[in-house]
Amino acid sequence: MNINRRKFLRTAAYIPVFTIIPRHVLGKGFTPPSDQLTKGVIGVGSMGPGHFQYANTRLVAICDVDRDRLKEVQNMHGNPITAYHDFRDLIHDPNVDIVHIATPPHWHGIMSVEAAKAGKDIWCEKPMTRTIGEGKRVMEAVAQYGRMFRLNTWFRFTDRFYGLGTPVKPLKKLVQSGLLGSPLKITVSKHTGFDWKFFWTGREDLEPQPIPEGFDYDMWLGPAPYKPYNKHRTHQTFRGYWDYDAGGLGDMGQHYLDPVQYLLDKDDTSPIRVEVDAPQQHPDAVGTWRSITYTYDDGCQIILHGGDLGDPNAPYISGPNGNVYRGFICDIPDWEKKLAAFPEPAPQVTDFLESIRTRCPFALNERNGFRSSTLVNLGVVALRLNRTLQFDPDKLEFIGDDAANRYINQPMRTPWNI
Repeated sequence: MNINRRKFLRTAAYIPVFTIIPRHVLGKGFTPPSDQLTKGVIGVGSMGPGHFQYANTRLVAICDVDRDRLKEVQNMHGNPITAYHDFRDLIHDPNVDIVHIATPPHWHGIMSVEAAKAGKDIWCEKPMTRTIGEGKRVMEAVAQYGRMFRLNTWFRFTDRFYGLGTPVKPLKKLVQSGLLGSPLKITVSKHTGFDWKFFWTGREDLEPQPIPEGFDYDMWLGPAPYKPYNKHRTHQTFRGYWDYDAGGLGDMGQHYLDPVQYLLDKDDTSPIRVEVDAPQQHPDAVGTWRSITYTYDDGCQIILHGGDLGDPNAPYISGPNGNVYRGFICDIPDWEKKLAAFPEPAPQVTDFLESIRTRCPFALNERNGFRSSTLVNLGVVALRLNRTLQFDPDKLEFIGDDAANRYINQPMRTPWNI
């Protein structure tokens, strides 16, 4: 039997206590340390500290390339935690069960693969990866090393879905019932409750600035191309630069597009065409766009409208037999009565700790997460080239377009690779 030595010793150390004291004596909801999973968080800027506390886990390590920020977070945490400068040290810490990656997206692929190789389960912020090729490699590594992976967007299985007035599950039931017909068109805009955060744009006038003391800019860049330091490239505003993210589309796209993919039952495929209406993008600084349209091989479409664009009266979902509007209003007569006769959507594992303990894939894992991340990255490539692209969802490559395919596996700065 293959038993992790650290877990065995940790559990054994608590056996005398917890076999003598009944659990009810310890209080309702109490989870002894021997039952807790431990976690280490890489990146303790704006996102990292928000994920220090989740039920039945214990934070044991943090990592950041900003020395002052790392020390500040370590000091403010109530319990002793180990602080690392190099993410590889945290990943290989034998006290860490779960590696939570809260860095800019240009690091997500490398860190996820390295964590999988080190035998860690992975909780990764969105977008899953910055390129299609990195996402494919993460899928392969998670499968190869038998790890559990969670992507940190949750709207496909919990919470109300932005301004639509309902969780996704009832929408999923309505779509899978077939009452709306097929093909379906889903329109995503400010008018259906979504804002693309166009303030995440880059600046084209950056001047080199001195690197702050205690900030390891070279390590922050990692695999990204070297460009002179400017504060606007890092920390709170990095999303405005293609080297690290993709503006509001990269920041928020997977939050919104993943549930849409789930609604359309497209977790195992990708669109065959992506069209953009946008100004020419700067090669470094992310700009805005007017619309992005994705088309699947069965004719289903996802249409994204940027800014205030789009028809405020347009349905969120439109089909040959009916439409669904914001507020979960359907124009099919007696639709609620008809829908009641159909089965509920298949259950999902929505507790990551349950996923880890049972080794059952989480609801949003490396496979379906890769496909919704690919939606984002298809839009990114089309925007950067400012043209319509044809895509093969099985081969995971653009058709007859060498320039577009160069964006799938982008070169990494030495010595980094994935």
